This record gives sequence, structure tokens and C-alpha cells, in this order.
Amino acid sequence: MREGYRSQGRLRSLRRGRWRATGPVARHRAGRAPYAAGVSDDDLLRRLRSGEESAFAEVVDSYHTSMVRLAQTFVSSRAVAEEVTQDTWLAVVKGIDRFEGRSSLKTWIFHILANRARSTGVREQRTTPVDLSGEATVNGRRFDEGGAWSDPPAHWSDEVVERLSSGPLVAQVRAAISELPESQRAVVTLRDVDGLSSKDVCDVLEISEANQRVLLHRGRSRVRARLEDELAKR
Repeated sequence: MREGYRSQGRLRSLRRGRWRATGPVARHRAGRAPYAAGVSDDDLLRRLRSGEESAFAEVVDSYHTSMVRLAQTFVSSRAVAEEVTQDTWLAVVKGIDRFEGRSSLKTWIFHILANRARSTGVREQRTTPVDLSGEATVNGRRFDEGGAWSDPPAHWSDEVVERLSSGPLVAQVRAAISELPESQRAVVTLRDVDGLSSKDVCDVLEISEANQRVLLHRGRSRVRARLEDELAKR
């Protein structure tokens, strides 16, 4: 199988950093099939294991951009994230015969990526914030002495959600997510940007369901706090 890919030069392109996702990835949205409609993991696995070049191209087109985005939550730059992602694709090609189907193919690929990105981040001597230290997700000054809201958060009506889809606010959401602590950023990216389920996020990041909920809540709260002032101006 691997020789079939090498014969087409795909692995060489990955090693040289020339592979870039194109096609379906630009149209992918959370909740839609990542590759061709009606293609199951079983069908795709059969094609991958037989060395079918187009199957590998479909998977890379579908997931590469999301993988780079996830890798960036662990490492210091997009360039390093690209390298980690390319190394992950090599690992996927070499290890596809060992995939046992205990999770979805996407979850398995993202789990490999997360482990490699995390290890790379450690080698870069980055500091991982402690997210379960009891930090407040809302400024205490927004409550009165009785514990009730004195400055309640703005209601996110459908109109607000529509405004969040506008270009400038999308950029601000992305900027707010990029400033989250590493583990919050990874969870929010996987859940709210890439549309993974809570179970898949737990499998990818090797965290408990309770931890995932806490990180997601804190990450979303920080992003929301960052956007409230901007939304109030609009």
C-alpha cells in the first residue's frame, strides 16, 4: 500500500512541504460529510489500504486545514503546525493497516495529530496553563452583593448570531480563540470550529468528559466576554 503512494510521489510531496489541501476542504462545514456524500469509513479504509491515491487525496483535502488549525493550539507557529500535520499524514499512511475502527477515521487521525503536536509543543518548552485551578469565567464585579447580575450578559439573539457571521466579527472570534489558554483553545477549536462531538474531542485530546465540559465552558466564556463590547457597538 505504501509503495503505491510513493510511486505517485505523494509522500515525497508531504516531506518537502508541497502538499496543500484543496477542493472539498474549502466547502466543508460542520455537520456535512467530510468527503464525497455516501462514502463510509469502511469504504474509504478499503480504498486507503489498497493504496488508492484518490482516497488519500480525499482525506487530505477534507482534514488538512482543520488539522493545521488544531496543531497551532499546541505549537508556536503555523510553520511548525504545518510540519506536524505533514508528519501526521505520513504516520497515517504508514499505520492505516493498524487502524482497528474503535473510533471514526477522523477521530483516529486527529488523535495522532494531537499527540504529535503536544509532544512538539513540549519540545518547544511552551508552558501549558492549568485550566482547572478555579479561575472565574465571569468578572465578579458584574454581580451585586446578593449574587445576582448587576451587569448581565447581552442576550445572543438570532440577530446577534447573524452578526457573528459577518467578516469583521469572524476575525475577532478567531483572534479571541487564538488568545485562549492552550487546552481551552484546543477544545473550543474542535467543538465550535471543526464541529466534533464532545466524545470525539475527549478521544482526540485524551481528556475526561467533565474536563471537556469545563474547558469548553471557560473557553466560550472568554470568547464571549471579548465579543460583548464589540457586539454592543453594532
